[in-house]
Order: sequence, then C-alpha cells, then structure tokens
Amino acid sequence: MNTDMNLTPEMFLIVCPMLFLAGLVDAIGGGGGLISLPAYLFAGLPIHAAIATNKLSSTCGTALATFRFIRHKLVNFKLAVPSVICAVAGASLGARLSMSMSEQVMKNVLFIVLPLSAFFVLNKNLFQERGREARVDRRTYLVSSAAAFVIGIYDGFYGPGTGTFLIIAFTVFAKMGLTAANAQTKVINLTTNVTSLVIFLLHGQAVIPLGIAAAICNMAGNYIGAGLAMEKGAKIVRPVILIVLALLLIKIVRS
Repeated sequence: MNTDMNLTPEMFLIVCPMLFLAGLVDAIGGGGGLISLPAYLFAGLPIHAAIATNKLSSTCGTALATFRFIRHKLVNFKLAVPSVICAVAGASLGARLSMSMSEQVMKNVLFIVLPLSAFFVLNKNLFQERGREARVDRRTYLVSSAAAFVIGIYDGFYGPGTGTFLIIAFTVFAKMGLTAANAQTKVINLTTNVTSLVIFLLHGQAVIPLGIAAAICNMAGNYIGAGLAMEKGAKIVRPVILIVLALLLIKIVRS
C-alpha cells in the first residue's frame, strides 16, 4: 500500500460514484477505463498511485468477465497460452517503464494518451465482424502474441483502452469475429492487469482500501449497466466520457 497517501472521506466520495459510473458505461458501450483512471486523479492521487489503484479495481471486473467467457467455452486455450506469456512480458516492461518516469513526464504523456485512447474507444466504426471463430494458424498465433506483448506494454504503462486495442488487433489483423476476439481479449487483459498490479504493489503504489471500495462500486455499475437497454443506454456513453476527459485536462492544466 502507498503509505504516504492519507485517505480522506472526500476521496471515497469522488472515486466510488465515478467508478460506479465507469462500470455502468463499460457495460453499456465500453470505455469505462477512460472514466476510472481520471477518477483517481480527481481525488488527488499522484499519477503512479492512480494507475496502480486503477489496476486493482479494474482487475476485479476483468476477472469476472474472463471467467464468464471461460464458463461459456468461448476461450481458445491453445491460442491463449502463448498470448499470456507475451502479455506477462509486455505488462512487466510497461509497468517498470511507468515507474521509472517522473510525475511531470507522466502528466505530459497523459495529454497525448488519453485523447488518443478516447478516439479509438469511441470510434465504433473500427469494430466489424470479420470472421466467425478464432482460427488457430500461424498468422493467428503471430498476431495474438505480438498484440499481447505490444499492447501489454501499454497496459502496464497506462491502461485505458487496452481491451479496445486488443479487439481491433484481433478483428483487423487476425480476422476474428467479435465474440472470439472479445474472449481472447479478456484473457490477455486480465493477465496484463494482474502482472502490472503485482509490480505496482511491490513498489508500494496501490492505495488498497480505496481500490477495493472502488472495485465493489465498479462491479455494481457493471451489473446494473448489463441490465439496461443497450440502444438507449449507449447514447450516454460518448458524452459522459468526453465530459470526464475535458474536466481532467482542465484540472491538469491548472495543477
């Protein structure tokens, strides 16, 4: 745990509702990570602590989603094993790279990364059905392993939009259908989350009590969001994410 962080009731009042909202948005149309990371920054956490604590809360939700895909036998384990190995390597490298950078450098990176992540997450034209199932051939293994390593670096370093980037890689380059791509994505994303979380924990960056409370709220938001009518609910995703990002950028400029 980050022993230098003094938790206040205000932090919980900021983070928990926003993580609930992030879960709601994620279940409806994706992009919850673009709300959850800013939530911790709004609460006053330093960037490294915010990333680490966000990993803690997001890992719980990703684990539930992954187990759901496994239970429905949608995960191709022959394809997942080499991807997981590459994901561990990539996320480890990304997390260590993040820890080596100063807070100011990370702030500067934030100006570039979050708007780019938002563009890809909100651009639903990138998501198209291109196949019916994960074909286990040389190309699929290569794409899966390369995507797991490269995007794993990004997830260990920062995080928001990782699932979206993986799905795009699988559907565009490996020609997978969305369901197959989503299943493989969850396994890789869970791996990168756990790997980077362990490294951040070893460096004492995660604020565990806040992360656990946020995780509970995030899962509650996902549960409720899953029960909403998708056509109506999806309309709130884009404006909510854009508002949160705009407020975050204003906050960073003033700090």
